[in-house]
Amino acid sequence: MNGYERAPLAIRLGIEPLGVGAWAWGTRRLWGYGSGYGLAEVTAALHESLAAGVRLVDTAEIYGNGESERIIGSVLREGGLPARPVLATKFAPYPYRLSPRSLLSALDGSLRRLGVESVDLYQIHWYSPIPPPDRLLDALAEAVKEGKARHVGVSNYGAEAMRRAFERLDARGVPLASNQVEYSLLHRTPETDGTLEACRELNVTLIAYSPLAQGLLTGKYGPGSRPPGLVRRLGRAFGERNLRRVQPVVGILREIGERHGKSPAQVALNWLLAQGTLPIPGAKDASQARQNAGALGWSLSPEEKERLDLATLGWR
Repeated sequence: MNGYERAPLAIRLGIEPLGVGAWAWGTRRLWGYGSGYGLAEVTAALHESLAAGVRLVDTAEIYGNGESERIIGSVLREGGLPARPVLATKFAPYPYRLSPRSLLSALDGSLRRLGVESVDLYQIHWYSPIPPPDRLLDALAEAVKEGKARHVGVSNYGAEAMRRAFERLDARGVPLASNQVEYSLLHRTPETDGTLEACRELNVTLIAYSPLAQGLLTGKYGPGSRPPGLVRRLGRAFGERNLRRVQPVVGILREIGERHGKSPAQVALNWLLAQGTLPIPGAKDASQARQNAGALGWSLSPEEKERLDLATLGWR
């Protein structure tokens, strides 16, 4: 292994271990952007996140067909932000992108939309055998060498694919900084498929997307009360069975939260922080951004964490 720094990504980036996911920014059909919330609301969410110390903003070229990146870029050009956002975006490894140069070209497109010369974290969005993974990883390393990305990561990679990615990048003298996967109290697969263990072993930060199970853990939804947006309305997670089944878990989150002056969502995010991960909950407006930031600055007791562990084992 090369002698580069292997500190957690948040420490290397100088940020709190919490980010904001920007999938819903500009994504109309799936999340309902433009209906109930729009540019003013997500701009306020970004400002509020930064003011509260949440600096990592995670987007992707495919979110809203680039609209998420364009929104972030327009907010950056307007200026007046309370802090500099730490930008993370992703490359979509579609099979027709046969050349590793396609990754570097896609990165150039993301940089143009964001209006920056480099991003803090560039990730391969999902594992795909075509184009060849090793060649894409070599292109990731080249992005670092060219100064277009400070750090690189992968997303939706299983444990073994992540280990191979780590070794390939390591041979090029570039650390694998992160693996972004779905992880929450209600989706604990990273604990059982070896991904979390491999991240800890290799000092790769696990970035947890959908950390509130797309809203199930907020306590806002229940039987007969489903959320808007195709992603959640059509997903099995929001079937009536799960909406009933999650209520005891939300009850425990409320009970623990009352002891700390926190909401169920803040407790659920704090559980992920205790796991050593970096959650990236979404925020459609300033209120949601403030709620997310409330997960920072306090800790669950070992007994509270264990209670949540046991209460959600059946959701693995």
